[in-house]
Amino acid sequence: MSRPEPQGFGRFVRESRSASLMTWLALSLAGALQAASLAWPVAVSPALAWAGLAQGEPLWWGQGLALATLAGLLRSAANWRQAALRGWIFTTAWLACTFGWLFTSMHTYGGLAAPLAVLAVLLLAGLLALYYAAACGVFRRLALGHPVWAALVFAALWLLAEMARGMLLTGFGWGAIGYAHLAGPLAGLIPWVGLYGVSFVAAWLAACVALGLSASLAGRRRDALGAAVLLLVLVLLPQGLPPPQGGSTGTLDVTLLQGNIPQDEKFDSQTGVLKALQWYGEQLQQSTRALVITPETALPLLPAQLPPGYWQALQQRFASGAQAALVGVPLGSFEEGYTNSVVGLKPGQGSPWRYDKHHLVPFGEFIPPFFRWFTDLMNIPLGDFNRGALPQPTFDWQGQRLAATICYENLFSEELARQFLIEAKAPTMLVNVSNLGWFGDSLAMNQHLQIARLRTLEFDRPFLLATNTGRTAIVDHRGRVTHAALPHTAVALHGAVQGRSGITPYAWWLARWGLLPLLLLALGVLTVAAWSKRPGRDSCFDR
Repeated sequence: MSRPEPQGFGRFVRESRSASLMTWLALSLAGALQAASLAWPVAVSPALAWAGLAQGEPLWWGQGLALATLAGLLRSAANWRQAALRGWIFTTAWLACTFGWLFTSMHTYGGLAAPLAVLAVLLLAGLLALYYAAACGVFRRLALGHPVWAALVFAALWLLAEMARGMLLTGFGWGAIGYAHLAGPLAGLIPWVGLYGVSFVAAWLAACVALGLSASLAGRRRDALGAAVLLLVLVLLPQGLPPPQGGSTGTLDVTLLQGNIPQDEKFDSQTGVLKALQWYGEQLQQSTRALVITPETALPLLPAQLPPGYWQALQQRFASGAQAALVGVPLGSFEEGYTNSVVGLKPGQGSPWRYDKHHLVPFGEFIPPFFRWFTDLMNIPLGDFNRGALPQPTFDWQGQRLAATICYENLFSEELARQFLIEAKAPTMLVNVSNLGWFGDSLAMNQHLQIARLRTLEFDRPFLLATNTGRTAIVDHRGRVTHAALPHTAVALHGAVQGRSGITPYAWWLARWGLLPLLLLALGVLTVAAWSKRPGRDSCFDR
């Protein structure tokens, strides 16, 4: 006969399981809140506008609350393994909610079975979450002493995880926490330290809140006071930083075209292709503004595949006069390979200007090694492109220099910065052409707009966004949306945009050193933390 367990043991196990489930639920909800803070997903009463609760807007305090919840629950973790698990649960929920719209592209338009599409989204989120799980596990091992120092260690580890996600294995930094701080108290830091620098400070603040509150509840008033003072300094410091000192390079009248071609028809020769050729052809021919811009692959055929005389007529239209055009079109041949490109047409040029997309989308524009089987499960056209070079020449027109990006390339400020090495040749405007129709009526449109808004603050440049279904918009150099088209409508958006000169501190050092300064900062903090963790030293978790 088996020996009966002590009466209290079963109760202890049940309570432990219940506590674990509650912790996991709290972590999942906090992760979902962090995702929502990047672009608030629901419309609310105008009375709550003071709190930033407007649909599509970033929510800086929501991001801080979410990450502070994680930091607090890491403090109560029994060991580094439990901390790593908690970090993984939080991050998987955050990332799955952030880019859950990938389900639409894979299932609705790619034809992947719904269960497999859900599994693919969760698998991607879970794999990327491993960076943060490692950071949380190391944090539980290294955090020592005062809450301010422990919070700094957390911020350094979080920065490394964000940079790893944004740079390794082609990089997919979509949804980094810095995007929630476009209009918050940390926004003044963006022209100085950029997205990753603001993410570092935001993580430091969130951990200070959690660890400082814990110290206060434990009666360690001096520790809590130190954390409160640091919070105040980090919040007030950006308010005293001088704004960028760039100047105006004049204005340019532009038209941004949004054709609203349904994604399930876009590459159908009998429906979407005919609609696109007719609508964009008419708009380009009738344009009266100085510059007209179409979305990505607005003309979904190679120039040689277009109806006879179509491409020649467009070239002739902009060969003289006072108008120019940037047209999204695939280029290349079977022998040379294909590129996802933007062609620039303007008077007086010997041959059309072109920009070829450099940062390709895995599975959508190139097939990673050993993953041909996965792409064969879907029906996604135009799935294998050549890469463009870095940097590529700007499109120069009427005193402005326009630097183009396609699709999610506006995520990678370290690539854009290469254009800012020489101030006299630096872009005066940024342009992005996209087709977000792949993601339906989802948060992808709003998130894409917030990415562009943050780039405007990093580089002190306006951003022109031309998309197929939304959000087509003009963003000024201060991150304000000055003109916007209603999503899911066919519209020509007109507006005047002011070009800018000058180089922000962030653009200056990023163009020369890349993200190395931030990497060295994080590694320096961790080196000191590892050196300090010697026998006899108390951890902040034990104080």
